[in-house]
Amino acid sequence: MAYSCMRCSAGAGAGASAVRRGAAAMRAPAALSFVRCGLRRPAAAAAAKGVKAGMDAGVENPARSAAPSKVENGLPSEITLDDFEDLNPLSENDESTVTITVVGASGDLAKKKIFPALFALYYEDCLPKHFTIFGYARSKMTDDELRNMVSRTLTCRIDKRENCNEKMEEFLKRCFYHSGQYDSEEHFRDLDKKLKQHEGSSVSNRLFYLSIPPNIFLDVVKCASVSASSMNGWTRVIVEKPFGRDSDSSAALTRGLKQYLVEDQIFRIDHYLGKELVENLSVLRFSNLVFEPLWSRQYIRNVQLIFSEDFGTEGRGGYFDRYGIIRDIMQNHLLQILALFAMETPISLEAEDIRNEKVKVLRSMKPLQLDDVVIGQYKSHTKGGTTYPGYIDDKTVPNDSLTPTFAAAALFINNARWDGVPFLMKAGKALHTKGAEIRVQFRHVPGNLYKRSFGTDLDTATNELVIRVQPDEAIYLKINNKIPGLGMRLDRSKLNLHYAARYSKEIPDAYERLLLDAIEGERRLFIRSDELDAAWELFTPLLKELEEKRIAPELYPYGSRGPVGAHYLAAKYNVRWGDLTTEHKA
Repeated sequence: MAYSCMRCSAGAGAGASAVRRGAAAMRAPAALSFVRCGLRRPAAAAAAKGVKAGMDAGVENPARSAAPSKVENGLPSEITLDDFEDLNPLSENDESTVTITVVGASGDLAKKKIFPALFALYYEDCLPKHFTIFGYARSKMTDDELRNMVSRTLTCRIDKRENCNEKMEEFLKRCFYHSGQYDSEEHFRDLDKKLKQHEGSSVSNRLFYLSIPPNIFLDVVKCASVSASSMNGWTRVIVEKPFGRDSDSSAALTRGLKQYLVEDQIFRIDHYLGKELVENLSVLRFSNLVFEPLWSRQYIRNVQLIFSEDFGTEGRGGYFDRYGIIRDIMQNHLLQILALFAMETPISLEAEDIRNEKVKVLRSMKPLQLDDVVIGQYKSHTKGGTTYPGYIDDKTVPNDSLTPTFAAAALFINNARWDGVPFLMKAGKALHTKGAEIRVQFRHVPGNLYKRSFGTDLDTATNELVIRVQPDEAIYLKINNKIPGLGMRLDRSKLNLHYAARYSKEIPDAYERLLLDAIEGERRLFIRSDELDAAWELFTPLLKELEEKRIAPELYPYGSRGPVGAHYLAAKYNVRWGDLTTEHKA
């Protein structure tokens, strides 16, 4: 789905709010910016319809005003300037503003990911014309101190460095700081006063990014909603994982959030959904005739979803030990990719249509059995004269911890398209390599005329589609090919789309895409509450069984390929892990 950035007015930030607020919270210049900026997302159509019809779809702030009503589903297929002919243009002073408040601004996530992503959006002219960024945390800090802290983490695109310093200075001038407690309505009222000073009389739209531990989510949401939400625009909240530890805690968190927000205000972020090749999944499948007919049990033998890190917890074991690799990676990142991969064709590219299909996949999945899961934990290992510490050597981890740092699982989808196809997941820390990829192994060719050329191991002759999410992004298809010459010798070759070689433009960070989507009100890549419920329903029984029975993880050396049990699990379904071959790199 093609789209371009906002370059005028408050852009999509104000435009998307028409879906929820109608003409009362929308101004003509902001809506027209959709047309002038060439934005072609579904939200643009919704915005135009909201302005044209003046529909009263409710407000985005139930804590400070009435509860919202439902929004109509039908959207116009095309928008032109004629759609706005009955609207009177307003002056420049009536343009809307967007204020992004990073709660937990002094933390690592904010410094390493959020502020750099916001600067990258500004550098690419993707942020609204009138925007302000506020940092909020308990640490005492001045505006200048925040700017100094942020400036140390900002970088420019490799291909666009000519005005980097100038852009940085302009960006930092829009960054401010407010110190306060996370559970103080008074401190958030003080923040509200500062925000109003910058917003003036314009329509004010506010985005809060919760870069904080989950145990204080509700305190911040309550204070922000009651004391610092917008009175005449939209208010949205981005919530970082983990979204609970199991079904009960996740449901309790959702109930708590919905005391102060409605579902459309809550943007549950999973940064893996913002990665370029994950977003490309639906394009690859639904816009290429060569793939969609093959996307079923008839042609696909198994699907592998693999995540690996070549480092351990490195002093962050205290946090990790409360969750483990299954909660940290499998239940969210890999399961979300699985749902996108396996879903039926949505009726449109609208966020709700896509998320509806993902939920159907999750609800169709067979309950996870303990026999279909292998867990592991890395131990100390010496290699090349260097000793690498084991998981329990981390001083922040209990000596008797059974928390898995590795897990492999076989999952199945009970529907007509995927019945019997194993979806193998594998995730681990302190492994031999770093990467994330999707591997689609196709079935053997029936009655293969060239089977003698491959010997008895027909697995070496099967086609395989590999989508390498990170690092060194690529999509390649393994095919069988004749080696040039007079004889009949066959070779396994790759049709390779290597992104770095094909595209000169630097791939945006996932946080850039997701922040831009949140500002625009685009929810395709964010997790809906029923998606979250379905994901936890799948993994919670397994997690409880592992913890109640105190299942000991299989130990594997730091820097190895993981527990041997993972190979036996794959062999159980006549599968070999594709990432363990010598030709792993494309």
